[in-house]
Amino acid sequence: QLQLVESGGGVVQPGGSLRLSCTASGVSLNYYAIGWFRQAPGKEREGVSCISSRGTLTYYKDSAKGRFTVSRDNAKNTVYLQMNSLKPEDTAVYYCAADLWARPETLCGNVNSDYYWGQGTQATVSS
Repeated sequence: QLQLVESGGGVVQPGGSLRLSCTASGVSLNYYAIGWFRQAPGKEREGVSCISSRGTLTYYKDSAKGRFTVSRDNAKNTVYLQMNSLKPEDTAVYYCAADLWARPETLCGNVNSDYYWGQGTQATVSS
């Protein structure tokens, strides 16, 4: 059974950076596309950035382009989200999700309960 654990959240000032990690156990991530989603208070969960199983394809939500970078290290069974130039509106609980062989744009475009989900990590951007 695939299990995902997010880490790296915290409190940063506007303009700061955070690096989130999503580490898998139980199953190799080699065949899974991974998505980073976020949910702010009172808002729906949304796809932020997604990466294909081999890391060759990526997708970014418009507001993340140029500031966030998704990457993966399949040898470490881990996917990363580097977030730079953070803004208060980036404040949310960030979740990673996995789906077999999905295209990144498709994965990020749907919040599907059939995905494997982690428990989330809180990222707060505040002065």
